[in-house]
Amino acid sequence: MSAPVFLAEPGALSSCEPGSTFVLDGDEGRHAGVVQRRGPGERIDVVDGAGVRLRCVIASVQSSTLDLVVEDVVHEPADGVEIVLVQALAKGDRDEMAVEAATEVGVDAILPWQAERSVVVWRGDRAAKSRARWVGVVRAATKQARRAVMPRVGLVVDAAGLVTAVERVRAGGGTTLVLHEEATRPLAEVELPATRAVAASGEMRAAPDVHDGDGPDERVREVMLVVGPEGGISDRELARLVDAGAVPVRLGPHVLRTSTAGPVAAALVAQRLGRWR
Repeated sequence: MSAPVFLAEPGALSSCEPGSTFVLDGDEGRHAGVVQRRGPGERIDVVDGAGVRLRCVIASVQSSTLDLVVEDVVHEPADGVEIVLVQALAKGDRDEMAVEAATEVGVDAILPWQAERSVVVWRGDRAAKSRARWVGVVRAATKQARRAVMPRVGLVVDAAGLVTAVERVRAGGGTTLVLHEEATRPLAEVELPATRAVAASGEMRAAPDVHDGDGPDERVREVMLVVGPEGGISDRELARLVDAGAVPVRLGPHVLRTSTAGPVAAALVAQRLGRWR
């Protein structure tokens, strides 16, 4: 079994090197030492949520403080393409189910969307509390999936804000895919931005607006996946998104719930980007 993962603050692992000691304390130390009862000699990983992973062995435990010996420091590189889930707010916990599963699948960012047909409304204090709950779901799912990178959770956007995001993604060389049951174009046939590794190998042609120069291209492009609420995306919303550069796509022959459509689409995109090879 892979080593359990515990989260440190971004930047907290920058000075660590093999052979050094790292102290895991606070909430994560309590969870490891008190809740999970981890003991000396066990292996655990500590990640900073930004791509740095320490592979460690527990040297000693004092209640909620663990002294760890760092065996290896791994920097998990980005591939130059980010998968972003735009998840419409949904009733019950369906939106949180989508966020949890998408994090485990490997999305890089999540954007809450106040769609026209969303029954749930985020306003004022509720918006802040609801977003904080999503962040908590993402944090737990990051640890469950043993990820070194924790997806970002953006502020909730309305229709105008989402249109602006679609335009930004297009201008940056990325693509936005709107999951829609009436779309005729399969997601599997849509051209995606090439990752740095694929572009360097020449295995496939990148999207038309991707860098074609001789030097390395360090831009990060996005594949944004838009999922509507239980009542679906309205015709007006779809038209505005398409005008901004989004492409309506279908996943397959079945209509999926809002809680499952995003994670399934993210898995298909991750496979096409070569992340699951």
